[in-house]
Amino acid sequence: QVQLVESGGGSVQAGGSLRLSCAASGRTFSEYSMAWFRRAPGNEREFVAVITWSGSMTYYADSVKGRYTISRDNAKNTVSLQMNSLKPEDTAVYYCAARKYWSGTYYSVGVYDYWGQGTQVTVSS
Repeated sequence: QVQLVESGGGSVQAGGSLRLSCAASGRTFSEYSMAWFRRAPGNEREFVAVITWSGSMTYYADSVKGRYTISRDNAKNTVSLQMNSLKPEDTAVYYCAARKYWSGTYYSVGVYDYWGQGTQVTVSS
């Protein structure tokens, strides 16, 4: 069982930055791929970024590529999402997700076994 707790959300003006963190419980964090998803009002939950269990590979949604960076610290059981050059369309609830090892369909909500409660990010113009 893995429990995930996000933090770091808030309100920021367009062009600003925020850093989200996700703290995971459990002794086998290094066996889990970790992802961030987001859900804007009225929309489905969508993939943002993922990092493999070793941290050797990362993938991003086109909408955030070049602005967001996902990273992890297996010694601290944490995964982070650095968000720069934020836009109003980045406004959403951001969720941390985990699945053991890897899935080729890493962008799909259904392949993740554990989810955090979400943290709100609001970007004003």
